[in-house]
Amino acid sequence: MRLHGGTQPLFSLGTMMCERRGVGFKGLLRRNGLLIATVLSVVLGISVGVLVREYATLSNLDKKYFGFPGEILMRMLKLVILPLIVSSMITGVAALDSEVSGKIGLRAVIYYFSTTIIAVILGIILVMTIKPGISQTTEHIDRTGITPNDTTVDTLLDLIRNMFPENLVQACFQQYKTKRKEIQQLNVSVNTATTIPPLSTTVLAAVENITKDYKIVGSYSDGINVLGIIVFCVAFGLVVGKMGEKGRILLEFFDALNEATMRLVQLIMWYMPVGILFLIAAKIIEVEDWEIFRKMGLYMVTVLSGLAIHATVSLPLLFFIIVRKNPYTFTLGMAQALVTALMISSSSATLPVTFQCAEENNNIDKRITRFVLPVGATINMDGTALYEAVAAIFIAQLNDYSLDVGQIVTISITATVASIGAAGVPNAGLVTMVIVLTAVGLPANDVTLIVAVDWLLDRFRTMINVLGDAYGAAIVQKLSKRELERMDLISDVDVANPFALDVTLDEEGEKKSYINGGFTVDKTDAISYTETSQF
Repeated sequence: MRLHGGTQPLFSLGTMMCERRGVGFKGLLRRNGLLIATVLSVVLGISVGVLVREYATLSNLDKKYFGFPGEILMRMLKLVILPLIVSSMITGVAALDSEVSGKIGLRAVIYYFSTTIIAVILGIILVMTIKPGISQTTEHIDRTGITPNDTTVDTLLDLIRNMFPENLVQACFQQYKTKRKEIQQLNVSVNTATTIPPLSTTVLAAVENITKDYKIVGSYSDGINVLGIIVFCVAFGLVVGKMGEKGRILLEFFDALNEATMRLVQLIMWYMPVGILFLIAAKIIEVEDWEIFRKMGLYMVTVLSGLAIHATVSLPLLFFIIVRKNPYTFTLGMAQALVTALMISSSSATLPVTFQCAEENNNIDKRITRFVLPVGATINMDGTALYEAVAAIFIAQLNDYSLDVGQIVTISITATVASIGAAGVPNAGLVTMVIVLTAVGLPANDVTLIVAVDWLLDRFRTMINVLGDAYGAAIVQKLSKRELERMDLISDVDVANPFALDVTLDEEGEKKSYINGGFTVDKTDAISYTETSQF
């Protein structure tokens, strides 16, 4: 009886443990259900793409129809980019004091430049060590596509022009771009007469003017001018924040717009597994020449190795030194955004998912994410910078062109600057790649050698770009902790919802509301004034 009585609690304990495991497993599925479904859709998409490619013959029209669900996903994600950037940037900047926002912006820019330089140096070390282009020549690799006709000066000037769009509505769907057009000039002939005694001989000399002159022709191309919108939103947010009570209604409007947009994003994310399945399957079906991957194998290994080291060593080490937390737990919280970036190959289109992962999974302050992430998606391009440095030296090796130390330094500087100019859209790296090649005298048309595999590498470097943005937000939050806490203490902001502008009553019965680090105090005689605190 004692034995029987003694074993009963053990059975109960075992049952309780099983129940807890069941509850824990269900909780795990509930929390990560969307991520698991997305990963499964990637595996299924690869399988379906390989099977259809092997056992079915599809025309170009059929391939387009097959990828239609994936196209819908891309269109839905691009749909919410504009309202998300506008609402998040304006509310993020307006909720911060101008001095605090300046410090946060400076820290973010320093982080972006630092990680980009680290990525470039890592890429150069790998490509100079592995030497993927030594064993091949340009004749053995098929060229694909056309060379972008862009110059370094014009590209950088276009970048500055797009920061200040002349029409804000047009900036929502078009970017400004200039091209050089040659001015046709008439040949000039100069007649000179020379007399040689004793014979009178006339010698005609025709001097042809072969100097070429160009004019700049501006035009607009399709695509959101993200940089111009961000610059406007930062300025607009600072002004709204300084308006006190008058700007309150605008701030509430953009905060509500941001909340509504994020709820739309949550709905879109449930369609994501279906869209990604067809997106990846259609891409596998579209690839015509798989032999190019064997020819470019060593080059791809070099790029992917650099991206992997940067993502698993460089960025986590920097994160751990500053934040003092487990970087890989943080990366796991960003998994949904990373898988999305890998599949759709666009930092800007991934931005809605990045916001959700950073704020909900990793608990980054909304005042930081709304300010740092949109800027990061535009100018923080670690993966692109590493790729451009590797590609430039790879092309030099193919042409048997030896680079000295000065040219390698030039490549590193140019790749860093050019990556910042690369918009957060697919294949922008090819345009900036031409800038890097021409900077060291390499043939610009050799960029067509790497186009065939660029679609695959572009997905991986976009994933690293998004990871770098997320790490940056966490690092900037840690470095700005003192300023944020001081704002919370002085202005009594609701930490859970820093954008809540509920009017409260103080001890003397006066209404107070928080706008841009200041208080609006409504007096009983209807005279109001605003005091903005500076930190």
